[in-house]
Amino acid sequence: MTIDTTQVANEVAELVRKARAAQAVFDGYDQAAVDEVVTAVGWAVVNDENNRRLSEQAVADTGLGNVEDKFTKNRRKTLGLLRDLAGAKSVGVIAEHPALGLVEIARPVGVVAAIVPSTNPVATPANKTINALKGRNAIILAPSPRGQNVCAALIEAIHVELDRVGAPRDLVQKLPSPVNKAHTHELLKQADLIVATGSQSNVRAAYSSGTPAVGVGAGNVVSIVDETADPVAAAGRIVKSKSFDNATSCSSENNLIIVDAVYDAVMDALANEGAHRLDASGKQRLEDALWKGGGLNPRLIARNADEISRAVDLDAPDGTRVILVEESGYGPDHPFSGEKLSPVLTVYRANDYEHAKQIAVGIMDYQGKGHSLGLHSTRDERAMDIGLNLPVCRVIVNQVHCYATGGSFDNGLPFSLSMGCGTWGRNSISDNMNYRHYLNTTRISRAIAPNEPTVSDIFGDYWQRHHIG
Repeated sequence: MTIDTTQVANEVAELVRKARAAQAVFDGYDQAAVDEVVTAVGWAVVNDENNRRLSEQAVADTGLGNVEDKFTKNRRKTLGLLRDLAGAKSVGVIAEHPALGLVEIARPVGVVAAIVPSTNPVATPANKTINALKGRNAIILAPSPRGQNVCAALIEAIHVELDRVGAPRDLVQKLPSPVNKAHTHELLKQADLIVATGSQSNVRAAYSSGTPAVGVGAGNVVSIVDETADPVAAAGRIVKSKSFDNATSCSSENNLIIVDAVYDAVMDALANEGAHRLDASGKQRLEDALWKGGGLNPRLIARNADEISRAVDLDAPDGTRVILVEESGYGPDHPFSGEKLSPVLTVYRANDYEHAKQIAVGIMDYQGKGHSLGLHSTRDERAMDIGLNLPVCRVIVNQVHCYATGGSFDNGLPFSLSMGCGTWGRNSISDNMNYRHYLNTTRISRAIAPNEPTVSDIFGDYWQRHHIG
């Protein structure tokens, strides 16, 4: 079908025009009024009736994940985000540093274009919308084709709450249906800021659009279980994480490295938690089915383990939560070492902790570099060792990984569904995407008492160490 590029540009321009008009009004809100809008939009998601309806529609429309876990994710992520934003300053003066003569003022970025994935078609756009509104911005959502209808339903629920508090509806919009690449790419050009989550092709398109962009890296989480870990506790956390929402999260484990001394005990504990280990023939059948045409088979991703077992004739017991595949290699010739977007977990046996780190680096060099690594251990210094030496932005210690990475009520990471991977993952950020990424900051600088060092103040010790002068 031929795309009328002029028509596309005009349609997007009209959305942007309405967004700018709404944002101009919103720019005049004080902090209390902004926070009321943020709370209103949060309620549009957390409200049980809305959440249930949206969760059911998300699974029906996309075929990805399961309703109960979507419901939990939408509620938990939104409540956690609202907790993070409570009391946070995002309007006017947000910091003063008298000794430096500096005042920091938060300013909006304008109109945000948000690319959102089909794997989390409610939680991710809700998170981005709330963060954008916290900074007095307008936002236009670019959903995936499979997620466009539930995105429209989400916006309808949001508009009800915006009406309730008297805020402009056009603060939150989406691209017209049917969503296509032409409209998405045009939006990327016309917006003031892009926040991109999803496929790496979308993230690369955002970075190359000419518009300032914040993107996130590919997931392919590695977890290490060392010889000091409690096998039962570790297995419980891992299976809970890997099975949640059928592994739609980029923070679900894809590769598990178990140190030899506890390998058998951990594998037994995984089995007790509902994990099923494939033999060589089952592994080959799964590989043949899970990858088609150079990519993951869309008919199998984000399905539960029982569905995958039946589709591939794996003979896994009913009620299996995670499918285990043992592997020793990594890279393009070993597809199980990459992200699988399904409750399929690849298991490696390491000689010891140092060998486990080597395997982890090899896997991340292939895919998922910069994202995060899970560590199950009682030796806390090993978390510091990994943080100092491995290419990861988050080290998750003795936690349910897919909960913890994106913020949790029992850790200090910001609640988010978009994890920056630093330059390792070719991203501009290395933290969890949060409201600060949706702000411009103006700084007022006033003169202070001079603080000018002499040359000897700076170089005196250096001269002495190296016998200069």
